[in-house]
Amino acid sequence: MIKQKQAAAPVKQVQTSIQRTRPSQVRSTSPKNGQSKAIIFDSGTLISFSMNGITDYIRKLKEIFKGKFLVTIEVKKEIVDKPLTIKRFELEALKLKALLDNGILEMPSSLGIKDSEITSKTNEILSIANSTFQGTKKDIHIIDAGEGSCLALSKILDAKGIKNVIAIDERTTRLLAEKPENLIRLFEKKMNTRITVKQQNYKFFSGFKVIRSAELVYVAYKKGLTGFKDKNALDALLWAVKFKGAAISGDEIEEIKRIG
Repeated sequence: MIKQKQAAAPVKQVQTSIQRTRPSQVRSTSPKNGQSKAIIFDSGTLISFSMNGITDYIRKLKEIFKGKFLVTIEVKKEIVDKPLTIKRFELEALKLKALLDNGILEMPSSLGIKDSEITSKTNEILSIANSTFQGTKKDIHIIDAGEGSCLALSKILDAKGIKNVIAIDERTTRLLAEKPENLIRLFEKKMNTRITVKQQNYKFFSGFKVIRSAELVYVAYKKGLTGFKDKNALDALLWAVKFKGAAISGDEIEEIKRIG
């Protein structure tokens, strides 16, 4: 996965992301067949919440969202299965495991979606994504199974008519879904070489809706779920998730604070 220093995104993009999850839109629905909306969590977003000691926000957000909070088997491996074997990350893994054990986070099987179906779609997505950009006569590997499985599940939910958004902090996957053309400049600067691209692949990755942990803590703050009354709470929360990996710049944080 390509790791990059986070650059400021356009203010309009930040506002759009916030609008997608503003408190007035976090309402219950009356689905015909179970839950009609879902948030798909990538590992980075959940790890950020866990390492900042704010996993209780996820519980509270679930109560007002009235939909599914989903993780794929690949994400579960990254946030629970593997970390439980590493003493340094064991506590964070236990916090996230508790969310699964208590039904706050759920597996796609809760919607009748088989892991094999997600795996098949994930492999397709990885094949396309990781052959879209080429450096010096070599494809650039840009996403891994965790991110790929989130995109796969999103496509499957779309096909079932279930509205969904992917909570993901990893910048490369976000740009692939939102502004893939920006990845060309990013890779050329990083690799110091000319990048070629299969632009026909862009359409495959259009239509995904993505948010960051920053937008989620913003909603938690606006809905009074954080327990903080200090005027500096929003600033502290946004910088906390930034320092734990959220792709958000200092300028974007200031913009969110002005909106908030």
